Amino acid sequence: MAVIFESLVKLNEDRTAWCIELKDTTDNRVVICNTLEEYQEQMKELGDDYGGNIDQVIWSKDDDVPFHFMDEIRQGMANIQAEIEEKLGEPLIKKEDT
Repeated sequence: MAVIFESLVKLNEDRTAWCIELKDTTDNRVVICNTLEEYQEQMKELGDDYGGNIDQVIWSKDDDVPFHFMDEIRQGMANIQAEIEEKLGEPLIKKEDT
């Protein structure tokens, strides 16, 4: 069975900031993350149920999320990826031999 999570970027309740709705499609658990740090923690916590093996994360966003919020998330995720790669000493995404 493939472990697939869905990450939906939405506006928060007062529509002043973004949040990420993280869903485990295996058992339909849903958590709301208001920061990338919360997202990291929740991703790890949910992923621990599968030995840390998550096959896919499907990203989407609500239509009303402004571009500058998406840019903020993209940049934050790139920074997190760079930190993890530095600790590991290798890239997280391996290039396939061509």
